[in-house]
Amino acid sequence: MKLRWIATTDPRLYRAYLLKEGLRTVFKLPIDQAADALERWIQWARRSRIESFVTLQRRIVGHREQILAAIEHGLSNGLVESMNTKIRLLTRIAFGFVHPEALISLAMLTLGGRRPSLPGRR
Repeated sequence: MKLRWIATTDPRLYRAYLLKEGLRTVFKLPIDQAADALERWIQWARRSRIESFVTLQRRIVGHREQILAAIEHGLSNGLVESMNTKIRLLTRIAFGFVHPEALISLAMLTLGGRRPSLPGRR
């Protein structure tokens, strides 16, 4: 219902939504279909006249081989980026700590997967 309303009131926003969803679909396809779908998406984005997508398609063209390799092998740096973001947050939290070992301990407790049992808790 809301998507239909957006399509009628703001066609440019609706086209941007469809482009975004089209690119998400490319990453869900098997490699043999993904290469063709990515090429069709690039052509669509190039003709969209939405500057953000035109710029994005240029970048995708420049990294097409790497993108297709990531799709083929199912690799992503998402987990590493997530960990980096969490460490940056912990660094801000630990700003007032006197010794760097406290930050390292906080990171190990938060991200290391070990949960010590605390007194009075299960």
